[in-house]
Amino acid sequence: MTDGAGRGAGDEPGFWQQVVEQLEVAVTMVDPTGRILMVNPAAERLLSRTAATMRGRDIHDLLHRDTDGGTIPRESCPLLRTLADGTATSGESETCLRGDGRRISLSWSASPLPAGGSVRGMTVLLTDTTSDRTAHQERVAYTSALEDLTGRLTLVAEITSVLGQTLETDEALTRLNRLLVPRLADWAAIDLLVGTDQVHRVAVTGPEGRDTSQEDWHGRLPPAGEATSSPLVQVLHGGEPVLQSPSEASTPPGSPLAAVHNGFLRAVRATSAVSVPLGTSRQVAGALTLARISPDHPFDAADLKIVGDIGRRVGLVIDNARRFGRQRAVAEAMQRNLLAPLPRHGRLRLAARYQPAPAGSQVGGDWYDAFEQQDGAMALVIGDVVGHDLTAAAGMAQLHGILRSLAWDHAGSPGAVVDRLDIAMPAITTVTMATLILARVEGPDTGPWTLRWSSAGHPPPLLLTQDGQARYLEAGQGILLGTGLETGERRPDGTEPLPPRSTLLLYTDGLVEVPGSDLDTGLGRLSRHALALADEPLDTLCDELLSRTPPGSADDVALLALRLPSP
Repeated sequence: MTDGAGRGAGDEPGFWQQVVEQLEVAVTMVDPTGRILMVNPAAERLLSRTAATMRGRDIHDLLHRDTDGGTIPRESCPLLRTLADGTATSGESETCLRGDGRRISLSWSASPLPAGGSVRGMTVLLTDTTSDRTAHQERVAYTSALEDLTGRLTLVAEITSVLGQTLETDEALTRLNRLLVPRLADWAAIDLLVGTDQVHRVAVTGPEGRDTSQEDWHGRLPPAGEATSSPLVQVLHGGEPVLQSPSEASTPPGSPLAAVHNGFLRAVRATSAVSVPLGTSRQVAGALTLARISPDHPFDAADLKIVGDIGRRVGLVIDNARRFGRQRAVAEAMQRNLLAPLPRHGRLRLAARYQPAPAGSQVGGDWYDAFEQQDGAMALVIGDVVGHDLTAAAGMAQLHGILRSLAWDHAGSPGAVVDRLDIAMPAITTVTMATLILARVEGPDTGPWTLRWSSAGHPPPLLLTQDGQARYLEAGQGILLGTGLETGERRPDGTEPLPPRSTLLLYTDGLVEVPGSDLDTGLGRLSRHALALADEPLDTLCDELLSRTPPGSADDVALLALRLPSP
């Protein structure tokens, strides 16, 4: 807009100064050396300083600070570099010191003031970004807290999953330490209570590559004794989880156990430690101690809560493992004691093996038996009661005794004896379902010999002959015991001549069934291995077949082998 004389409003004296003073944006003007020439009211409000107190002052020395409030070398100031270069530029997140002592975050934009080829100074626009920066920091802190919480919860979930995969205490604790170090701590030590007062340190794990086997940290420790101020002793006596600082580790111990534990923490140079009970205050199985060596990352209350939760979970696993171990020992002893010694029958040779399921699995109901019947025939039995617990082992014992009674004086069909067992089973045993083979080896001591057998849903016998053949005997197959025969239905018998020097194998499914593999694959593997060992002594044959069973099986195995003599 122009007036009648043709002059623009911008040509009036003081017009642009009025514009600048009315702007809501903070504006400052500096000379070529960086000294403040002018500030507008918005800048005064933003910087909490009057124009009079700022005029003539060096803008960098007066305002520019680092995030902690300290001064910044002039050569590191981007605004002064811009002034020296004489080019327009801008910057973000620069910290400025207000007149009231508060630090704020600024963004800035600078434009040089040229005059005849030289720079007369610079105009600088300032914007307060403190709220944006605070919001960003809050978002970063919130995100970091969420990530930390997610990591902790993920660790607890992994520990729960891993511990649930085994009932073997040593294996569970080894897996636990692999998860805790280094994700949650630099060192981990696990102590178990044995009996009422004895303490055993069963696991110590440190930074990768650190050999702790030669340290005096493992094995039997001094008794827990009376409760003292020692965190380890406290938690072993049912106390709450405890945080421990380096100064506490250096205090005089109140018991020999506390002295050993404090010595361990000093040896690993722990700057922070936490000890928690394994289990609950009413049922303490031991203690878990974690240590960190960095003074910048001590354990806090959140860590204590997480580790305490882990301790409760581990205590439950240990308690279950101990309960299972007692039951397993009883069941295994019952099985072994009920497996009768093998008889000597003329020139026939017998060998048998029973292999419990791997540690951490439950005991099953597999069994074998061999006895001479009243008519002189040799009876062979292999069986498997459905189930994996003490009840299955007890059911095996019941079937073992009843079958002997039914078969001893029965010279006829093995299938008829199995039918009678099937009828009697629900009335006089606790067994609901089972598989078995009952076989008779008939013939004089000089031969020839014939095998007659009946199978109640059991894997077929394997016959190895001297001409290098291995053949499964598929005849004589009937349904499982306990599934119910139709009225008038009878179990079939199989009949097979047994050549001289041949070997017969009866076995339970634990020898051929492996998770992730089908039954045909397992039967083929057994056939190949058995044929390769056919000329070995029977004891060697049985031992080798068991040793070649692929890992991963969670079932026990019974194996009965018969070898025929030469003519």
